[in-house]
Amino acid sequence: MKEITHPMAKQPEKPAAPPASQPTLREGDPAPMFTLPSSTGAPISLADYRGKQNVVLYFYPKDDTPGCTIEACGFRDTIGDYRRAGAAVLGVSLDNMTSHLKFVDKFSLPFPLVSDEQHEVSDAYGVYKLKQMYGREYWGIERTTFLIDTRGKIAKIYPKVKVDDHHYQVLKDLKALSR
Repeated sequence: MKEITHPMAKQPEKPAAPPASQPTLREGDPAPMFTLPSSTGAPISLADYRGKQNVVLYFYPKDDTPGCTIEACGFRDTIGDYRRAGAAVLGVSLDNMTSHLKFVDKFSLPFPLVSDEQHEVSDAYGVYKLKQMYGREYWGIERTTFLIDTRGKIAKIYPKVKVDDHHYQVLKDLKALSR
């Protein structure tokens, strides 16, 4: 079996294909519930938002990398609009809490980042995938955003996100959802 490694960091060993149980989520499906450690110092539970706020749950590959920084800063710069529209923003990556705290501090991110080091939540959302960079295969998060309504249902899925202006499209859809 070919060894699969990330070009920049060692990743947990995984089979050469996604697990058979990896879901294909669709708009209208219940969002998989989770509780994960967060940059706030307390665990974040998706269930805590049910009945209270919509949630923008964005999965990104790695803290403090160019694309991930653009994406995070886009959400940062429009966080007031998201809050006025009744939504919380949560970022999810495989990074540990030390990395998250540095990223939050460096870019003054006003929303929690949650740590999915064991990729259980990323698996549940179907975003932990076999990827390629510079001809090498590795497992990691495929940049994807989920807009989750107050009932805990997936209202919108944004696969393979392009980071420039993504936050504006999500905000537009959030406002339409809130009408």
